[in-house]
Amino acid sequence: MKDLYIIGAGGFGREVAWLVERINAADPTWNIKGFIDDNPSALGKLEGGYPVVGDSKFLLQQEKETWVVCAVGSAKVRRTIIERLEENSAIHFATVIDPSVILSDRVTVGEGSIICAGTVLTVDISIGKHVIINLDCTIGHDDIISDFVTIYPSVNVSGNVSVGTCAELGTGMQIIQGKKIGRESILGAGAVVVKDIPEKCTAVGSPARVIKSKC
Repeated sequence: MKDLYIIGAGGFGREVAWLVERINAADPTWNIKGFIDDNPSALGKLEGGYPVVGDSKFLLQQEKETWVVCAVGSAKVRRTIIERLEENSAIHFATVIDPSVILSDRVTVGEGSIICAGTVLTVDISIGKHVIINLDCTIGHDDIISDFVTIYPSVNVSGNVSVGTCAELGTGMQIIQGKKIGRESILGAGAVVVKDIPEKCTAVGSPARVIKSKC
């Protein structure tokens, strides 16, 4: 079994620890060493039965092969953390997929991605690096989910959809077929996307409309 550190000791970090335990129950793969968190007040505490063993500097000091997975929901923060850790060639990024996930052999999943229980991915789908797909999501045929995207629970993405880097799709939202979500955009919980969403904006409602633009 490979030693594994989970970055982020919050609620989702504990959920990822449970996901890894479920993987191990089916096929012993990972030895969870504990959590990594840059909040000084978290250091030394137990979360879900696992210790918070250090911060990002702790990982950067590792000289032997070290496996990590980043359980930080914020897409931009996750990208910042990963880009910093890539400075250390000893660090490798684990891809963790819950045993209950249904996916065809025509789905590609990039390193460091997390796919949670109850999710279904059909055919000819590309999932980028360090993507989070939370509980109970559906991802349709020919979708492209770019690096560092966060998909919150119970999101439904129809076929031929493209989601740009660092976008965040809120809980329970839906995207109809053939639409594009721009990079770094945020879709609110329960939104229904029926037309393309530009980059760097926030969109909410049914149908989804842009309420804030960061451009």
